[in-house]
Amino acid sequence: MSKSKVVIIGTGFVGMSYAYALLNQGTVEELILVDLNKDKAEGEAMDLNHGLAFAPRKMTIKAGDYSECKDAGLVVITAGVNQKPGESRIDLLNRNASIIKSVVRQIMDSGFDGIILTASNPVDVLTYVAWKESKLPSSRVLGSGTSLDTARLRYEISKYINIDSRNVHAYILGEHGDTEFVCWSNAFVGAKPIKDVINTMDEIEFQDLDKIYLKVRDAAQEIIKRKKATYYGVGMALVRITAAIFNNENRIMPVSAYNNGAYDIDPDLYIGLPAVLNRDGIHHVVKLNLSEDEDEKLKKSAKILKDSLNKMDI
Repeated sequence: MSKSKVVIIGTGFVGMSYAYALLNQGTVEELILVDLNKDKAEGEAMDLNHGLAFAPRKMTIKAGDYSECKDAGLVVITAGVNQKPGESRIDLLNRNASIIKSVVRQIMDSGFDGIILTASNPVDVLTYVAWKESKLPSSRVLGSGTSLDTARLRYEISKYINIDSRNVHAYILGEHGDTEFVCWSNAFVGAKPIKDVINTMDEIEFQDLDKIYLKVRDAAQEIIKRKKATYYGVGMALVRITAAIFNNENRIMPVSAYNNGAYDIDPDLYIGLPAVLNRDGIHHVVKLNLSEDEDEKLKKSAKILKDSLNKMDI
């Protein structure tokens, strides 16, 4: 990647939260906005450009079409229909799969040979759809997965124990949805296992942290109930993934990754797993030693995703 160029497909709330965060953090050199509504994309580009005087670096920001994907290092798909109150992410499957197929065809028709990052929900299934349609190596197609869920988890834990969330190292794994779970066996505060941290605090019991799982799992529905959609958090998560790729960081993040036998679940699916990210996309999936209970939860989550995939003609 000689030039950090990103093309965003879809200028809705998620796409533009991501674009705004990219501008504020100065993550890329060139940003292209693509949308069916060309006027909307042009207006968004104009608005973002007016903030360049206050940004940390010079950037090129403009509206464009799919031909811009040809020399992009990263294409981020945020297009799709919104989740409705009370609707699970899996319910979005049939409505969004055809959109993703159409988008990926146009991306690949441009001659694109970079990395595809999917944020549209249900992200694990749609990342799989994008991978199959693109025919790219699985390492170069990934989804936002449980990166946002993990950020929510770290925030909730930090509130309980009064430690900066950046020092909380814990993952949400599995489907980005109802069957996701906390990997408590591999949760640390600094270098200290979280169970040891709790044991030193009289006012907190480990059972209290289990309640956090419910808060994290239901967070999206609670936000949607109040403001109709979620977008700031995932926008920030996408920027963190983008930086890991363009800066060749070898950063570990829980993303929607192709299992490919790393865990004892169906190898042919995308699911939220910790993975090393660099300029190649997913360098490799990190194999954690899960507890027996966590292993069962991962298998259950994988089965839900595989059942959904089996209903599709892909």
